[in-house]
Amino acid sequence: MEDYRLIECLRRGEPTDMNVYDAAALSAVCELSEISVAQGGAPVSFPDFTRGKWMDWQPWPIVTA
Repeated sequence: MEDYRLIECLRRGEPTDMNVYDAAALSAVCELSEISVAQGGAPVSFPDFTRGKWMDWQPWPIVTA
């Protein structure tokens, strides 16, 4: 589904649903999971790659309330 949405947004010249911060967060999951497992399943804090800017972002146009 994500691939379809990405291609459609690119074809229409619309903003994509994901940005570089989303990609970084998705990539971090594997590394953080390995760290957690190595520590016996201990919680690992998840970095905020946006430095808090995510709180000011507008909702995606595909999301309806």
